[in-house]
Amino acid sequence: MLFVVRIVVLLVFVVSGYFLGLRYNASIEGASFGVVCGALALLLERSFGRVSLGRIMGGLAGLVLGVVFASLLVLPLRRAVPDISVVSFALYALLGYVGLLLGIRRGEGLTLASIFKMVRGQESEEHVKILDTSVIIDGRIADVCEAGFLDGVFLVPQFILQELQHIADSPDSLKRARGRRGLDILHRIQKMAHISVRITDEDFPKIREVDAKLVALARTHDAKVITNDFNLNKVAELQGVVVLNINELANALKPVVLPGEALKVFVIKEGKEYNQGVAYLDDGTMVVVENGRKLIGKNAEVSVTSVLQTTAGRMIFSKPKEEYEREEFRAMK
Repeated sequence: MLFVVRIVVLLVFVVSGYFLGLRYNASIEGASFGVVCGALALLLERSFGRVSLGRIMGGLAGLVLGVVFASLLVLPLRRAVPDISVVSFALYALLGYVGLLLGIRRGEGLTLASIFKMVRGQESEEHVKILDTSVIIDGRIADVCEAGFLDGVFLVPQFILQELQHIADSPDSLKRARGRRGLDILHRIQKMAHISVRITDEDFPKIREVDAKLVALARTHDAKVITNDFNLNKVAELQGVVVLNINELANALKPVVLPGEALKVFVIKEGKEYNQGVAYLDDGTMVVVENGRKLIGKNAEVSVTSVLQTTAGRMIFSKPKEEYEREEFRAMK
């Protein structure tokens, strides 16, 4: 469809150039000029399509302000000097270009919503974040906020509240408990002094999926999305929306262990491979103990042999400390 529109636009330029050229007995030249103008228009359209609306509007505003400022400088000079055409042209070009560049750089976060708020005399909202259903039910977001790592405005759309209510009213006892937990977590965040929770009625009727609605709402408000949903994370990033993933935060805060470091663990079960034992650290990190089957149900001191980082988290491979030290001693001989 877009291709057809571009062809029609190009034809309009060609026909207009042709009829314009007929007035001066240069129909072929006019049509050629129309082709060039149409190609330039399509090229500009493709270029502007890659630039955010905020940058375009910021660049235009900066250009206008630069030209106005140049006019204020040129006006008194014209009264003192009769002919300053070269100087005035240089000032207009220089200040207009500087204003254009500054406007493009400063207009990155400019959106239609923020412009309307500025026109109405309202202050622009900073640090706006949108909560996903999964992260509300998860509950860790409340602890992060309570610790002071997040502040600002939390935007909660009505369709997220409806989804939470639907889960809370589910006949399944587990789902019902999760939904009620999510509502309790939201109420807990709402009581925090440094966070403003705002409910919005904005909806996107043409979009059916809740995740797609969240991304559209984030783009409208130039907001960040807080989630622990891997798929939503990827979809949002592909559309240029900043995502704060609670799972990534949890993985980043896990303590760093190095090969040779000693750990005290409780081996709780058998591993997948022969003679392995499995333990867990306080943060949930799995510790695989080689030759640890005999240690199941016991506290043991192990030495780290390697660390494996996966998409699901981090796994630590280890051996009983005495066995690790014996092998290190043999290797030194």
